[in-house]
Amino acid sequence: MTRSLRTTLSIILIGITFSLTIYSVDAGDWPQILGPNRNGIALNETLGDKWPAEGPNTVWEAKIGSGFSGVAVSEGMVILFHRIQDEDVLTAFHAVTGETLWSQKYPSNFQPSIVGDNGPRSVPTIASGKVIAHAATGGLYCVDLKNGRKVWERQTIQEFGAPSGYFGAGSIPLVEGKLVVVNVGGDRSGAGVVGFDIETGKTVWKSTNEAASYSGPIAMTLDGQRILVCLTRLNLVTLDPESGKELARTPFGQRGPTVNGAIPVLTGRQIFLTASYGIGAELLDVERESLKSVWKDEILSSQYTTPIIHEGTVWGIDGRQDGGPISLKCFDLKSRTIHWTKEGLEYSTLIAAGDKLIIVQTNGTVRMAELTKSKYREIASASLLNGITRALPALSNGRLYIRNEQTLKCVDLSAAQ
Repeated sequence: MTRSLRTTLSIILIGITFSLTIYSVDAGDWPQILGPNRNGIALNETLGDKWPAEGPNTVWEAKIGSGFSGVAVSEGMVILFHRIQDEDVLTAFHAVTGETLWSQKYPSNFQPSIVGDNGPRSVPTIASGKVIAHAATGGLYCVDLKNGRKVWERQTIQEFGAPSGYFGAGSIPLVEGKLVVVNVGGDRSGAGVVGFDIETGKTVWKSTNEAASYSGPIAMTLDGQRILVCLTRLNLVTLDPESGKELARTPFGQRGPTVNGAIPVLTGRQIFLTASYGIGAELLDVERESLKSVWKDEILSSQYTTPIIHEGTVWGIDGRQDGGPISLKCFDLKSRTIHWTKEGLEYSTLIAAGDKLIIVQTNGTVRMAELTKSKYREIASASLLNGITRALPALSNGRLYIRNEQTLKCVDLSAAQ
């Protein structure tokens, strides 16, 4: 495998990165990857229209271990999954002060074969008073949110015969009702996707012979019925959450050294997908037992960033971090008319909050622009971290949480700063 290819694949880990399941959360909570609804859109957030000349105020920062996992935020706690020496560690920080509230440790012998980082890949999921974390070794851990005490654990790679993938296990758990749904990737044991009981960790069902991706499941309501939507290594499949029965599938992906990283984005009765490596983008109509392609196009080929879709408009990062031009594109979802393109950016991840678009670049620079289709209008920018900022950011109660390979930083983006 070439050095360029190793770099390409390592970058995809950030995409372990992605539900339209709406949790009962406090205003401003960011309880899972990409926020309350797994679509990168913050709820009930009012951000300031300008930053101080030296950049937004730092609320706190903490030294942390390795990993590509971003944080989840709920009930005044920031949950990070990272590795310190030979242990994977779940740490709870006070959201305002950065004080460590509790930690839970698990032995880890994970040795990456392609990239140097040996820590967890997946953002934790907070739901029903619990934290669910998925380790690169396949360990699936459930702890109490308030005190970090163990509730249950499973070892998915060993139990279901799942290959470890390019970078270890990395699909983000989805909590759907009383289930924890994980794209395990036990493709030879009928355990591509597995539903676990959230209270006990016992297997409720297993489904499909699909290999795992570095995306994550979402859920949607269609004609009064819930449906799971899972982007796997090579296909998009929909499942009945009660039984795990496969309802429909359609190809998406490509064999070889490629990875599906971005999470599917639900918009009405349609699902939008994007990937790099010549795959591009696809819009699908969803029925309970069918998936129909509306269009396929290379208008957006996102290496791992999940695009923002709002009122029929798409904002997405086009290109690959390891080479070639990178741009922020804004286009019409239905007609594919490009409204504008912003060139010259570093590879980035995106958060939308009200009328603002937060652009977190992998070089540690954060930009704030207007969320508008008329043209790219940048409001502010600042360099907040040195080194590579790979993990997905989180936005909660006006505070942006970002991390690189050594530091977790909380900055104030609120109107009151």
